[in-house]
Amino acid sequence: MNIEQHITAATLAAVKHLYGQDLPENQVSLQDTRAEFEGQITIVVFPIVRFSKKSPEVTATELGAYLVENIEEVTAFNVIKGFLNLSVADSYWLNLFNQELLSPDFGAVKPNGKKVMVEYSSPNTNKPLHLGHVRNNLLGYSVAELLKASGHEVIKVNLVNDRGIHICKSMLAWQKWGNGETPESSCLKGDHLVGKYYVIFDKEYKKEIEALKEAGQTEEEAKKNAPLILEAQKMLQDWEAGDDAVITLWKTMNSWVYAGFEVSYKNLGVDFDKYYYESNTYLLGKGTVEEGLEKGVFFKKPDGSVWIDLTADGLDQKLVLRADGTSVYITQDLGTAQMKYDDFHMDESIYVVGNEQDYHFKVLFLILEKLGKTWAKGLHHLSYGMVDLPSGKMKSREGTVVDADDLVAEMIETAKQKTEALGKVNDFSEEEKSALYNNIGLGALKYFLLKVEPKKRLLFDPSESIDFQGNTGPFIQYTHARIKSLLNKAGYDAAKGAAEVVITDTEREMIMLLAKYPAEIVAAAKVFSPASLANYLYEVAKMFNKFYHEVPPIVKEEDEALKHHRLNLSAVTASILKSGMRILGITVPERM
Repeated sequence: MNIEQHITAATLAAVKHLYGQDLPENQVSLQDTRAEFEGQITIVVFPIVRFSKKSPEVTATELGAYLVENIEEVTAFNVIKGFLNLSVADSYWLNLFNQELLSPDFGAVKPNGKKVMVEYSSPNTNKPLHLGHVRNNLLGYSVAELLKASGHEVIKVNLVNDRGIHICKSMLAWQKWGNGETPESSCLKGDHLVGKYYVIFDKEYKKEIEALKEAGQTEEEAKKNAPLILEAQKMLQDWEAGDDAVITLWKTMNSWVYAGFEVSYKNLGVDFDKYYYESNTYLLGKGTVEEGLEKGVFFKKPDGSVWIDLTADGLDQKLVLRADGTSVYITQDLGTAQMKYDDFHMDESIYVVGNEQDYHFKVLFLILEKLGKTWAKGLHHLSYGMVDLPSGKMKSREGTVVDADDLVAEMIETAKQKTEALGKVNDFSEEEKSALYNNIGLGALKYFLLKVEPKKRLLFDPSESIDFQGNTGPFIQYTHARIKSLLNKAGYDAAKGAAEVVITDTEREMIMLLAKYPAEIVAAAKVFSPASLANYLYEVAKMFNKFYHEVPPIVKEEDEALKHHRLNLSAVTASILKSGMRILGITVPERM
Protein backbone atom coordinates (compact mmCIF):
# COMPACT_ATOMS: atom_id res chain seq x y z
CA MET A 1 0.00 0.00 0.00
CA ASN A 2 1.48 3.38 -1.00
CA ILE A 3 1.27 6.47 1.20
CA GLU A 4 -1.74 7.94 -0.66
CA GLN A 5 -3.74 4.71 -0.16
CA HIS A 6 -2.59 4.60 3.48
CA ILE A 7 -3.73 8.19 4.09
CA THR A 8 -7.06 7.56 2.34
CA ALA A 9 -7.78 4.46 4.49
CA ALA A 10 -6.74 6.29 7.68
CA THR A 11 -8.94 9.30 6.79
CA LEU A 12 -11.98 7.00 6.44
CA ALA A 13 -11.12 5.48 9.83
CA ALA A 14 -10.61 8.95 11.36
CA VAL A 15 -14.05 10.21 10.28
CA LYS A 16 -15.64 7.06 11.73
CA HIS A 17 -13.66 7.41 14.97
CA LEU A 18 -14.02 11.18 15.41
CA TYR A 19 -17.53 11.76 14.10
CA GLY A 20 -19.19 8.33 13.99
CA GLN A 21 -19.85 8.73 10.27
CA ASP A 22 -19.08 6.49 7.25
CA LEU A 23 -17.29 8.73 4.75
CA PRO A 24 -17.54 7.46 1.11
CA GLU A 25 -14.03 6.85 -0.25
CA ASN A 26 -14.65 9.10 -3.26
CA GLN A 27 -15.02 12.03 -0.82
CA VAL A 28 -11.34 11.78 0.16
CA SER A 29 -9.53 14.24 -2.12
CA LEU A 30 -5.71 14.23 -2.06
CA GLN A 31 -3.37 16.51 -3.97
CA ASP A 32 0.26 17.60 -3.94
CA THR A 33 0.96 20.29 -1.34
CA ARG A 34 1.58 23.67 -2.95
CA ALA A 35 5.24 24.69 -2.99
CA GLU A 36 4.76 27.65 -0.63
CA PHE A 37 3.45 25.46 2.21
CA GLU A 38 5.09 22.84 4.45
CA GLY A 39 4.25 19.24 3.57
CA GLN A 40 3.96 16.89 0.63
CA ILE A 41 0.36 15.63 0.58
CA THR A 42 -2.74 17.77 1.08
CA ILE A 43 -6.24 16.61 2.04
CA VAL A 44 -9.06 18.85 0.79
CA VAL A 45 -11.25 19.02 3.92
CA PHE A 46 -14.39 20.71 2.51
CA PRO A 47 -16.15 17.42 1.49
CA ILE A 48 -15.63 16.09 5.06
CA VAL A 49 -17.20 19.11 6.81
CA ARG A 50 -20.78 17.89 6.32
CA PHE A 51 -19.83 14.70 8.22
CA SER A 52 -17.96 16.51 11.04
CA LYS A 53 -20.54 19.36 11.39
CA LYS A 54 -17.58 21.61 12.34
CA SER A 55 -15.67 24.38 10.57
CA PRO A 56 -13.06 23.41 7.94
CA GLU A 57 -10.20 24.59 10.19
CA VAL A 58 -11.37 22.60 13.24
CA THR A 59 -12.10 19.53 11.11
CA ALA A 60 -8.64 19.72 9.50
CA THR A 61 -6.92 20.14 12.89
CA GLU A 62 -8.72 17.15 14.42
CA LEU A 63 -8.07 15.03 11.34
CA GLY A 64 -4.39 16.04 11.22
CA ALA A 65 -3.85 15.12 14.89
CA TYR A 66 -5.47 11.71 14.29
CA LEU A 67 -3.29 10.98 11.22
CA VAL A 68 -0.04 11.98 12.97
CA GLU A 69 -1.01 9.68 15.85
CA ASN A 70 -2.01 6.74 13.65
CA ILE A 71 0.28 6.82 10.60
CA GLU A 72 3.93 6.32 11.40
CA GLU A 73 5.11 8.00 8.18
CA VAL A 74 3.08 11.21 8.80
CA THR A 75 5.31 13.36 11.03
CA ALA A 76 3.53 16.73 11.14
CA PHE A 77 0.62 18.74 9.76
CA ASN A 78 -0.48 22.32 9.19
CA VAL A 79 -3.86 23.78 8.27
CA ILE A 80 -4.42 26.48 5.67
CA LYS A 81 -8.16 27.28 5.57
CA GLY A 82 -9.86 24.08 4.35
CA PHE A 83 -6.65 22.33 3.40
CA LEU A 84 -4.77 19.88 5.62
CA ASN A 85 -1.08 19.70 4.64
CA LEU A 86 0.73 16.55 5.79
CA SER A 87 4.49 16.11 6.13
CA VAL A 88 5.65 12.59 5.28
CA ALA A 89 8.92 11.27 6.75
CA ASP A 90 11.94 11.38 4.45
CA SER A 91 12.58 7.73 5.33
CA TYR A 92 9.34 6.83 3.50
CA TRP A 93 10.46 8.58 0.29
CA LEU A 94 13.94 7.06 0.47
CA ASN A 95 12.48 3.56 0.95
CA LEU A 96 10.08 4.16 -1.95
CA PHE A 97 13.03 5.15 -4.13
CA ASN A 98 15.26 2.26 -3.07
CA GLN A 99 12.59 -0.43 -3.26
CA GLU A 100 10.47 0.63 -6.25
CA LEU A 101 12.15 3.23 -8.42
CA LEU A 102 15.50 1.39 -8.49
CA SER A 103 13.74 -1.75 -9.73
CA PRO A 104 14.67 -2.48 -13.41
CA ASP A 105 11.00 -2.81 -14.33
CA PHE A 106 9.86 0.45 -12.72
CA GLY A 107 7.42 2.17 -15.07
CA ALA A 108 6.30 -1.06 -16.73
CA VAL A 109 2.52 -1.51 -16.61
CA LYS A 110 1.05 -5.02 -16.62
CA PRO A 111 -0.97 -6.09 -19.72
CA ASN A 112 -4.66 -5.30 -19.18
CA GLY A 113 -6.04 -7.72 -21.80
CA LYS A 114 -7.54 -4.92 -23.92
CA LYS A 115 -6.95 -4.55 -27.65
CA VAL A 116 -6.95 -1.12 -29.30
CA MET A 117 -6.61 -0.09 -32.95
CA VAL A 118 -5.09 3.29 -33.81
CA GLU A 119 -5.70 4.44 -37.39
CA TYR A 120 -3.52 7.33 -38.49
CA SER A 121 -1.76 8.96 -41.45
CA SER A 122 -4.45 8.24 -44.11
CA PRO A 123 -2.62 9.96 -46.98
CA ASN A 124 -3.84 10.58 -50.54
CA THR A 125 -1.66 9.06 -53.24
CA ASN A 126 -1.74 12.18 -55.42
CA LYS A 127 0.73 14.26 -53.40
CA PRO A 128 3.48 14.07 -50.75
CA LEU A 129 2.89 14.25 -47.01
CA HIS A 130 2.62 17.82 -45.66
CA LEU A 131 2.85 19.58 -42.28
CA GLY A 132 -0.70 18.51 -41.32
CA HIS A 133 0.24 14.89 -41.99
CA VAL A 134 3.31 15.34 -39.77
CA ARG A 135 1.14 16.21 -36.76
CA ASN A 136 -1.22 13.34 -37.62
CA ASN A 137 1.58 10.77 -37.90
CA LEU A 138 3.41 11.86 -34.76
CA LEU A 139 0.18 11.98 -32.78
CA GLY A 140 -1.02 8.58 -34.02
CA TYR A 141 2.32 6.90 -33.38
CA SER A 142 2.78 8.35 -29.88
CA VAL A 143 -0.81 7.56 -28.83
CA ALA A 144 -0.26 3.96 -29.99
CA GLU A 145 2.99 3.79 -27.98
CA LEU A 146 1.26 5.33 -24.94
CA LEU A 147 -1.48 2.72 -25.09
CA LYS A 148 1.13 -0.06 -25.40
CA ALA A 149 3.04 1.33 -22.41
CA SER A 150 -0.20 1.43 -20.37
CA GLY A 151 -0.84 -2.28 -20.93
CA HIS A 152 -2.92 -2.45 -24.12
CA GLU A 153 -2.34 -4.65 -27.14
CA VAL A 154 -2.16 -2.17 -30.03
CA ILE A 155 -2.69 -2.48 -33.79
CA LYS A 156 -1.46 0.48 -35.86
CA VAL A 157 -3.24 0.83 -39.22
CA ASN A 158 -3.11 3.18 -42.18
CA LEU A 159 -6.12 3.63 -44.49
CA VAL A 160 -4.65 4.90 -47.77
CA ASN A 161 -6.85 7.01 -50.06
CA ASP A 162 -5.53 5.54 -53.31
CA ARG A 163 -8.47 6.09 -55.69
CA GLY A 164 -10.84 8.80 -56.82
CA ILE A 165 -10.89 11.87 -59.04
CA HIS A 166 -7.85 13.48 -57.34
CA ILE A 167 -5.71 10.45 -58.23
CA CYS A 168 -6.95 10.55 -61.83
CA LYS A 169 -5.91 14.21 -62.11
CA SER A 170 -2.25 13.32 -61.43
CA MET A 171 -2.46 10.32 -63.79
CA LEU A 172 -3.98 12.34 -66.64
CA ALA A 173 -1.46 15.20 -66.27
CA TRP A 174 1.44 12.70 -66.32
CA GLN A 175 -0.03 11.05 -69.45
CA LYS A 176 -0.29 14.41 -71.22
CA TRP A 177 2.86 16.20 -70.10
CA GLY A 178 5.09 13.63 -68.41
CA ASN A 179 7.09 12.42 -71.43
CA GLY A 180 7.65 9.13 -69.60
CA GLU A 181 9.28 10.83 -66.58
CA THR A 182 9.97 8.47 -63.64
CA PRO A 183 11.43 8.96 -60.15
CA GLU A 184 14.72 7.53 -61.45
CA SER A 185 14.91 9.75 -64.55
CA SER A 186 13.93 12.88 -62.61
CA CYS A 187 15.82 12.09 -59.37
CA LEU A 188 12.60 12.99 -57.52
CA LYS A 189 10.98 11.01 -54.73
CA GLY A 190 7.98 9.22 -56.20
CA ASP A 191 5.40 11.08 -54.10
CA HIS A 192 6.94 14.42 -55.11
CA LEU A 193 6.90 13.44 -58.79
CA VAL A 194 3.20 12.49 -58.70
CA GLY A 195 2.44 15.63 -56.68
CA LYS A 196 4.17 17.70 -59.36
CA TYR A 197 1.65 16.44 -61.94
CA TYR A 198 -1.28 17.11 -59.61
CA VAL A 199 -0.11 20.77 -59.51
CA ILE A 200 0.30 20.80 -63.32
CA PHE A 201 -3.26 19.49 -63.75
CA ASP A 202 -4.58 22.25 -61.48
CA LYS A 203 -2.69 24.95 -63.42
CA GLU A 204 -3.88 23.71 -66.84
CA TYR A 205 -7.45 23.20 -65.58
CA LYS A 206 -7.58 26.82 -64.36
CA LYS A 207 -6.41 28.00 -67.81
CA GLU A 208 -9.25 26.07 -69.46
CA ILE A 209 -11.80 27.52 -66.99
CA GLU A 210 -10.63 31.07 -67.80
CA ALA A 211 -10.86 30.38 -71.57
CA LEU A 212 -14.44 29.06 -71.23
CA LYS A 213 -15.44 32.05 -69.07
CA GLU A 214 -14.10 34.38 -71.77
CA ALA A 215 -16.24 32.44 -74.25
CA GLY A 216 -19.32 33.33 -72.18
CA GLN A 217 -19.75 30.47 -69.70
CA THR A 218 -20.31 31.08 -65.98
CA GLU A 219 -17.59 29.96 -63.56
CA GLU A 220 -19.76 27.02 -62.45
CA GLU A 221 -20.39 25.94 -66.07
CA ALA A 222 -16.71 26.36 -66.99
CA LYS A 223 -15.61 24.17 -64.05
CA LYS A 224 -17.96 21.39 -65.20
CA ASN A 225 -17.27 21.68 -68.93
CA ALA A 226 -13.48 22.11 -69.00
CA PRO A 227 -12.09 19.29 -71.21
CA LEU A 228 -9.50 18.27 -68.60
CA ILE A 229 -12.04 17.59 -65.83
CA LEU A 230 -14.23 15.66 -68.27
CA GLU A 231 -11.21 13.53 -69.24
CA ALA A 232 -10.34 12.92 -65.59
CA GLN A 233 -13.94 11.86 -64.86
CA LYS A 234 -13.84 9.50 -67.87
CA MET A 235 -10.56 8.03 -66.54
CA LEU A 236 -12.20 7.39 -63.13
CA GLN A 237 -15.09 5.60 -64.87
CA ASP A 238 -12.58 3.50 -66.85
CA TRP A 239 -10.74 2.69 -63.61
CA GLU A 240 -13.97 1.55 -61.97
CA ALA A 241 -14.76 -0.51 -65.08
CA GLY A 242 -11.35 -2.22 -64.75
CA ASP A 243 -9.75 -0.80 -67.94
CA ASP A 244 -6.33 -2.49 -68.22
CA ALA A 245 -4.37 0.53 -69.42
CA VAL A 246 -5.78 2.81 -66.71
CA ILE A 247 -5.26 0.20 -63.98
CA THR A 248 -1.66 -0.38 -65.10
CA LEU A 249 -0.89 3.36 -65.02
CA TRP A 250 -2.62 3.67 -61.62
CA LYS A 251 -0.57 0.80 -60.16
CA THR A 252 2.67 2.26 -61.56
CA MET A 253 2.15 5.76 -60.23
CA ASN A 254 0.88 4.52 -56.86
CA SER A 255 3.98 2.34 -56.50
CA TRP A 256 6.10 5.49 -56.93
CA VAL A 257 4.11 7.23 -54.21
CA TYR A 258 4.31 4.30 -51.77
CA ALA A 259 8.08 4.15 -52.15
CA GLY A 260 8.22 7.88 -51.40
CA PHE A 261 5.90 7.58 -48.41
CA GLU A 262 8.02 4.79 -46.93
CA VAL A 263 11.05 7.10 -46.93
CA SER A 264 9.01 9.84 -45.22
CA TYR A 265 7.62 7.41 -42.65
CA LYS A 266 11.09 6.06 -41.92
CA ASN A 267 12.44 9.62 -41.51
CA LEU A 268 9.59 10.45 -39.12
CA GLY A 269 10.13 7.16 -37.24
CA VAL A 270 6.54 5.91 -37.59
CA ASP A 271 5.28 2.48 -38.65
CA PHE A 272 2.11 0.45 -39.24
CA ASP A 273 1.03 -3.14 -38.60
CA LYS A 274 -1.48 -3.16 -41.44
CA TYR A 275 -2.43 -1.05 -44.45
CA TYR A 276 -5.99 -0.77 -45.73
CA TYR A 277 -6.56 0.68 -49.22
CA GLU A 278 -9.61 2.59 -50.35
CA SER A 279 -9.40 0.81 -53.71
CA ASN A 280 -10.29 -2.37 -51.77
CA THR A 281 -12.83 -0.77 -49.44
CA TYR A 282 -14.79 1.70 -51.59
CA LEU A 283 -17.43 -0.89 -52.49
CA LEU A 284 -17.84 -1.94 -48.86
CA GLY A 285 -20.75 -0.61 -46.89
CA LYS A 286 -23.46 -1.41 -49.40
CA GLY A 287 -24.27 -4.55 -47.40
CA THR A 288 -24.45 -2.39 -44.27
CA VAL A 289 -26.94 -0.11 -46.08
CA GLU A 290 -29.11 -3.13 -46.93
CA GLU A 291 -28.92 -4.22 -43.29
CA GLY A 292 -29.97 -0.72 -42.18
CA LEU A 293 -32.95 -0.69 -44.57
CA GLU A 294 -34.12 -4.05 -43.24
CA LYS A 295 -33.82 -2.81 -39.63
CA GLY A 296 -35.66 0.42 -40.46
CA VAL A 297 -32.63 2.51 -39.51
CA PHE A 298 -32.37 3.91 -43.08
CA PHE A 299 -35.14 5.00 -45.45
CA LYS A 300 -35.35 5.26 -49.23
CA LYS A 301 -36.41 8.47 -50.99
CA PRO A 302 -38.58 8.36 -54.18
CA ASP A 303 -35.44 8.77 -56.37
CA GLY A 304 -33.98 5.57 -54.86
CA SER A 305 -31.33 7.28 -52.70
CA VAL A 306 -30.92 5.96 -49.14
CA TRP A 307 -30.82 8.24 -46.08
CA ILE A 308 -30.83 8.25 -42.30
CA ASP A 309 -32.77 10.83 -40.31
CA LEU A 310 -30.74 12.05 -37.33
CA THR A 311 -32.75 15.20 -36.60
CA ALA A 312 -34.05 13.70 -33.32
CA ASP A 313 -30.37 13.44 -32.26
CA GLY A 314 -29.77 17.13 -32.98
CA LEU A 315 -28.07 16.39 -36.33
CA ASP A 316 -29.56 16.33 -39.86
CA GLN A 317 -30.58 13.88 -42.56
CA LYS A 318 -27.57 12.08 -44.01
CA LEU A 319 -27.21 10.46 -47.44
CA VAL A 320 -25.72 6.94 -47.20
CA LEU A 321 -26.22 5.72 -50.81
CA ARG A 322 -26.77 7.75 -53.99
CA ALA A 323 -29.79 7.23 -56.24
CA ASP A 324 -27.55 5.51 -58.83
CA GLY A 325 -26.41 3.02 -56.18
CA THR A 326 -22.90 4.46 -55.76
CA SER A 327 -21.25 4.98 -52.37
CA VAL A 328 -20.53 8.20 -50.53
CA TYR A 329 -17.70 8.49 -47.97
CA ILE A 330 -19.90 7.52 -45.04
CA THR A 331 -20.93 4.32 -46.88
CA GLN A 332 -17.30 3.28 -47.24
CA ASP A 333 -16.53 4.20 -43.64
CA LEU A 334 -19.43 2.06 -42.37
CA GLY A 335 -18.14 -0.92 -44.34
CA THR A 336 -14.48 -0.34 -43.42
CA ALA A 337 -15.35 -0.04 -39.71
CA GLN A 338 -17.09 -3.43 -39.90
CA MET A 339 -14.17 -5.00 -41.81
CA LYS A 340 -11.59 -3.72 -39.30
CA TYR A 341 -13.65 -5.09 -36.42
CA ASP A 342 -14.05 -8.46 -38.19
CA ASP A 343 -10.27 -8.56 -38.77
CA PHE A 344 -9.19 -7.78 -35.19
CA HIS A 345 -12.15 -7.77 -32.74
CA MET A 346 -10.62 -4.87 -30.84
CA ASP A 347 -12.18 -3.32 -27.74
CA GLU A 348 -11.54 0.23 -28.92
CA SER A 349 -10.67 1.93 -32.20
CA ILE A 350 -9.18 5.41 -32.45
CA TYR A 351 -9.37 7.48 -35.63
CA VAL A 352 -6.65 10.16 -35.72
CA VAL A 353 -8.21 12.71 -38.08
CA GLY A 354 -8.25 16.54 -38.21
CA ASN A 355 -11.03 18.52 -36.56
CA GLU A 356 -12.64 19.42 -39.90
CA GLN A 357 -14.10 15.90 -39.78
CA ASP A 358 -15.69 16.23 -36.30
CA TYR A 359 -19.23 16.14 -37.66
CA HIS A 360 -18.51 13.20 -39.99
CA PHE A 361 -17.32 11.00 -37.13
CA LYS A 362 -20.19 12.02 -34.87
CA VAL A 363 -22.58 10.81 -37.61
CA LEU A 364 -20.55 7.65 -38.39
CA PHE A 365 -20.44 6.47 -34.77
CA LEU A 366 -24.12 7.27 -34.21
CA ILE A 367 -25.17 5.31 -37.30
CA LEU A 368 -23.16 2.28 -36.19
CA GLU A 369 -24.77 2.44 -32.74
CA LYS A 370 -28.25 2.65 -34.31
CA LEU A 371 -27.37 -0.40 -36.44
CA GLY A 372 -26.83 -2.27 -33.17
CA LYS A 373 -23.06 -2.68 -33.51
CA THR A 374 -22.07 -3.33 -29.90
CA TRP A 375 -18.46 -2.42 -30.65
CA ALA A 376 -19.46 1.11 -31.78
CA LYS A 377 -19.23 2.32 -28.15
CA GLY A 378 -15.47 1.74 -28.36
CA LEU A 379 -14.95 4.08 -31.35
CA HIS A 380 -13.19 7.40 -30.72
CA HIS A 381 -12.29 10.30 -32.99
CA LEU A 382 -8.98 11.80 -31.86
CA SER A 383 -9.59 15.24 -33.32
CA TYR A 384 -6.65 17.59 -33.71
CA GLY A 385 -6.17 21.20 -34.76
CA MET A 386 -4.27 22.62 -37.70
CA VAL A 387 -0.58 23.52 -37.57
CA ASP A 388 0.42 27.01 -38.71
CA LEU A 389 3.88 28.35 -39.46
CA PRO A 390 4.95 31.96 -38.92
CA SER A 391 4.74 33.54 -42.38
CA GLY A 392 7.96 33.48 -44.32
CA LYS A 393 9.53 30.82 -42.09
CA MET A 394 9.52 28.14 -44.78
CA LYS A 395 9.02 28.07 -48.52
CA SER A 396 6.75 25.28 -49.68
CA ARG A 397 7.30 23.39 -52.90
CA GLU A 398 3.75 23.96 -54.14
CA GLY A 399 3.39 27.43 -52.73
CA THR A 400 0.41 26.42 -50.58
CA VAL A 401 1.35 23.67 -48.12
CA VAL A 402 4.59 22.87 -46.33
CA ASP A 403 6.09 19.60 -47.51
CA ALA A 404 6.94 17.10 -44.74
CA ASP A 405 10.29 16.11 -46.25
CA ASP A 406 11.32 19.76 -46.63
CA LEU A 407 10.32 20.45 -43.03
CA VAL A 408 12.34 17.49 -41.67
CA ALA A 409 15.38 18.52 -43.76
CA GLU A 410 15.14 22.10 -42.48
CA MET A 411 14.84 20.91 -38.86
CA ILE A 412 17.99 18.78 -39.21
CA GLU A 413 19.88 21.67 -40.87
CA THR A 414 18.80 24.10 -38.11
CA ALA A 415 19.88 21.55 -35.47
CA LYS A 416 23.26 21.30 -37.18
CA GLN A 417 23.79 25.08 -37.22
CA LYS A 418 22.70 25.61 -33.60
CA THR A 419 24.76 22.66 -32.30
CA GLU A 420 27.91 23.66 -34.18
CA ALA A 421 27.54 27.23 -32.88
CA LEU A 422 27.87 25.82 -29.32
CA GLY A 423 31.16 24.14 -30.32
CA LYS A 424 30.58 20.95 -28.33
CA VAL A 425 30.84 18.37 -31.12
CA ASN A 426 34.40 18.94 -32.31
CA ASP A 427 35.48 15.46 -31.16
CA PHE A 428 32.49 13.70 -32.87
CA SER A 429 33.01 11.67 -36.04
CA GLU A 430 31.02 12.77 -39.13
CA GLU A 431 28.71 9.78 -38.64
CA GLU A 432 28.10 10.71 -34.98
CA LYS A 433 27.43 14.32 -35.93
CA SER A 434 24.92 13.29 -38.60
CA ALA A 435 23.03 11.02 -36.17
CA LEU A 436 23.05 13.75 -33.50
CA TYR A 437 21.68 16.47 -35.81
CA ASN A 438 19.01 14.07 -36.98
CA ASN A 439 18.02 13.23 -33.37
CA ILE A 440 17.98 16.87 -32.25
CA GLY A 441 16.10 18.13 -35.32
CA LEU A 442 13.43 15.44 -35.17
CA GLY A 443 13.29 15.56 -31.37
CA ALA A 444 12.59 19.30 -31.55
CA LEU A 445 9.87 18.86 -34.18
CA LYS A 446 8.14 15.95 -32.43
CA TYR A 447 8.26 17.44 -28.94
CA PHE A 448 6.97 20.84 -30.07
CA LEU A 449 3.99 19.26 -31.87
CA LEU A 450 3.22 16.74 -29.10
CA LYS A 451 3.50 18.99 -26.02
CA VAL A 452 0.34 20.84 -27.10
CA GLU A 453 -3.07 19.24 -26.48
CA PRO A 454 -4.20 17.64 -29.78
CA LYS A 455 -7.43 19.67 -29.97
CA LYS A 456 -5.56 22.98 -29.99
CA ARG A 457 -4.47 24.68 -33.18
CA LEU A 458 -0.77 25.46 -32.89
CA LEU A 459 1.83 27.78 -34.33
CA PHE A 460 5.03 25.89 -35.07
CA ASP A 461 8.23 27.91 -35.26
CA PRO A 462 11.10 25.61 -36.37
CA SER A 463 13.78 27.88 -34.90
CA GLU A 464 12.05 28.32 -31.53
CA SER A 465 11.62 24.54 -31.18
CA ILE A 466 15.40 23.95 -31.38
CA ASP A 467 16.42 25.61 -28.14
CA PHE A 468 18.59 23.96 -25.51
CA GLN A 469 16.73 25.85 -22.77
CA GLY A 470 13.01 25.91 -21.93
CA ASN A 471 10.18 23.49 -22.69
CA THR A 472 11.72 21.89 -25.78
CA GLY A 473 12.83 18.46 -26.97
CA PRO A 474 16.53 19.46 -27.16
CA PHE A 475 16.48 20.65 -23.51
CA ILE A 476 15.26 17.20 -22.39
CA GLN A 477 17.72 15.46 -24.75
CA TYR A 478 20.56 17.61 -23.40
CA THR A 479 19.58 16.81 -19.80
CA HIS A 480 19.69 13.08 -20.60
CA ALA A 481 23.12 13.42 -22.25
CA ARG A 482 24.38 15.43 -19.26
CA ILE A 483 23.30 12.64 -16.87
CA LYS A 484 24.94 9.93 -19.02
CA SER A 485 28.16 11.96 -19.05
CA LEU A 486 28.00 12.30 -15.24
CA LEU A 487 27.42 8.54 -14.76
CA ASN A 488 30.32 7.67 -17.09
CA LYS A 489 32.66 10.14 -15.39
CA ALA A 490 31.77 8.76 -11.95
CA GLY A 491 32.16 5.11 -13.03
CA TYR A 492 28.58 4.44 -11.89
CA ASP A 493 27.78 0.84 -10.98
CA ALA A 494 24.01 0.13 -10.79
CA ALA A 495 24.72 -3.30 -9.29
CA LYS A 496 25.78 -1.66 -6.01
CA GLY A 497 22.06 -1.23 -5.28
CA ALA A 498 20.46 1.06 -2.70
CA ALA A 499 22.13 3.47 -0.29
CA GLU A 500 20.87 4.65 3.10
CA VAL A 501 21.41 8.41 3.41
CA VAL A 502 19.75 11.61 4.63
CA ILE A 503 17.99 13.25 1.67
CA THR A 504 17.61 16.99 0.90
CA ASP A 505 14.30 18.75 0.20
CA THR A 506 15.07 18.79 -3.53
CA GLU A 507 15.91 15.07 -3.52
CA ARG A 508 12.58 14.38 -1.84
CA GLU A 509 10.81 16.48 -4.50
CA MET A 510 12.66 14.55 -7.19
CA ILE A 511 11.68 11.16 -5.77
CA MET A 512 8.03 12.26 -5.54
CA LEU A 513 8.08 13.48 -9.15
CA LEU A 514 9.87 10.39 -10.52
CA ALA A 515 7.47 8.09 -8.64
CA LYS A 516 4.58 9.53 -10.67
CA TYR A 517 5.90 8.17 -13.99
CA PRO A 518 3.70 5.03 -14.28
CA ALA A 519 0.58 7.03 -13.32
CA GLU A 520 1.49 9.71 -15.88
CA ILE A 521 1.59 7.09 -18.64
CA VAL A 522 -1.79 5.66 -17.65
CA ALA A 523 -3.37 9.12 -17.34
CA ALA A 524 -2.07 10.28 -20.74
CA ALA A 525 -3.19 7.02 -22.40
CA LYS A 526 -6.67 7.37 -20.90
CA VAL A 527 -7.28 10.67 -22.73
CA PHE A 528 -5.29 9.73 -25.87
CA SER A 529 -2.97 12.71 -25.41
CA PRO A 530 0.84 12.65 -25.28
CA ALA A 531 0.84 16.32 -24.17
CA SER A 532 0.67 15.64 -20.43
CA LEU A 533 3.49 13.07 -20.65
CA ALA A 534 5.64 15.51 -22.68
CA ASN A 535 5.17 18.25 -20.09
CA TYR A 536 5.82 15.81 -17.23
CA LEU A 537 9.17 14.89 -18.84
CA TYR A 538 10.03 18.59 -19.05
CA GLU A 539 9.31 18.92 -15.30
CA VAL A 540 11.59 15.91 -14.63
CA ALA A 541 14.42 17.45 -16.70
CA LYS A 542 13.93 20.81 -14.97
CA MET A 543 13.96 19.16 -11.53
CA PHE A 544 17.18 17.27 -12.33
CA ASN A 545 18.90 20.52 -13.36
CA LYS A 546 17.78 22.16 -10.12
CA PHE A 547 19.16 19.19 -8.12
CA TYR A 548 22.41 19.14 -10.14
CA HIS A 549 23.07 22.82 -9.42
CA GLU A 550 22.12 22.63 -5.72
CA VAL A 551 24.26 19.71 -4.56
CA PRO A 552 28.09 19.83 -4.47
CA PRO A 553 29.76 18.16 -7.50
CA ILE A 554 28.64 14.53 -7.30
CA VAL A 555 31.82 13.10 -8.82
CA LYS A 556 33.88 14.74 -6.07
CA GLU A 557 31.59 13.67 -3.20
CA GLU A 558 33.71 11.88 -0.56
CA ASP A 559 30.82 10.20 1.27
CA GLU A 560 30.53 7.02 -0.84
CA ALA A 561 26.96 6.21 0.24
CA LEU A 562 25.77 9.75 -0.57
CA LYS A 563 27.63 9.76 -3.89
CA HIS A 564 26.10 6.41 -4.89
CA HIS A 565 22.59 7.54 -3.86
CA ARG A 566 22.88 10.68 -6.00
CA LEU A 567 24.16 8.66 -8.92
CA ASN A 568 21.21 6.28 -8.44
CA LEU A 569 18.87 9.27 -8.48
CA SER A 570 20.52 10.55 -11.67
CA ALA A 571 20.36 7.12 -13.32
CA VAL A 572 16.62 6.69 -12.59
CA THR A 573 15.99 10.19 -14.00
CA ALA A 574 17.87 9.31 -17.20
CA SER A 575 15.95 6.05 -17.51
CA ILE A 576 12.57 7.81 -17.19
CA LEU A 577 13.56 10.52 -19.68
CA LYS A 578 14.70 7.89 -22.18
CA SER A 579 11.62 5.70 -21.70
CA GLY A 580 9.16 8.62 -21.81
CA MET A 581 10.75 10.23 -24.85
CA ARG A 582 10.73 6.87 -26.65
CA ILE A 583 6.93 6.78 -26.16
CA LEU A 584 6.85 10.18 -27.90
CA GLY A 585 8.95 8.69 -30.70
CA ILE A 586 12.03 10.71 -29.71
CA THR A 587 15.58 9.37 -29.39
CA VAL A 588 17.69 10.80 -26.58
CA PRO A 589 21.41 10.89 -27.41
CA GLU A 590 24.00 9.44 -25.02
CA ARG A 591 26.22 12.46 -25.60
CA MET A 592 25.70 15.95 -27.02
